[in-house]
Amino acid sequence: MRYFCHDHPDALTLETTVLDARPGLVRLAEHPFYPGGGGQLPDRGVLRWNGGEAVVAGFETIDDATWIRLAEQVEIAGAVEALVDPAFRRMMRALHTDTHILNALVYRDFDGALVTSAQMNDDNTARLDFDLTQTDNDRLRALEAEINDVIRQNLPVTTVLMPRIEAEAQPGLLRSRSVAPPPSADGLVRIVEIAGLDRQACGGTHAASTGESPPIRILKIDNKGKRNRRIKIGLVEA
Repeated sequence: MRYFCHDHPDALTLETTVLDARPGLVRLAEHPFYPGGGGQLPDRGVLRWNGGEAVVAGFETIDDATWIRLAEQVEIAGAVEALVDPAFRRMMRALHTDTHILNALVYRDFDGALVTSAQMNDDNTARLDFDLTQTDNDRLRALEAEINDVIRQNLPVTTVLMPRIEAEAQPGLLRSRSVAPPPSADGLVRIVEIAGLDRQACGGTHAASTGESPPIRILKIDNKGKRNRRIKIGLVEA
């Protein structure tokens, strides 16, 4: 899917209009929110209209359209201002970018190990599960220094769109064993590139450069079965 936030990642406020509404649900002509997916939590924020305001409580897909679920059972119409919570978006962008860095280094150093699961949390932490068998956990922990070096280098993070068939033909672009970003209506897949380090398909939100993230720590490494190694990271906030 292609969202407004993909093309306008820094637009956190948008004036738009209501296309349809039900109590506690609304469908807008456009909105700036990332509705979640691929292990990334959905954006938080509010909708404001003449005489009212409601907290965004989540998102639902109804008849292939994205509806915004509101914290109150209100039914709104007309012009609306949609506002993304900037601190939460900033945290998700940083965590998602850092998981790409971790993913790239594990893929490089551990024989192309694929991701089996991913999750970003609202407490400045994230985890990736990898298809790894007999691996020394100390080697994985040692990646922390290189991840933070990539953050310090402030490498640009950019995106391009590519036909799905081309993405499938290039080794390493589809990096997950379990899921892949769905193509847009015109059959294109979004590729996220960290300059000089990594290129992979992804539908989430990311920092504009690696330096937007605080340093990270590798908090924990768990063996979750014979072929699953879980790495948990956390942002180091000043």
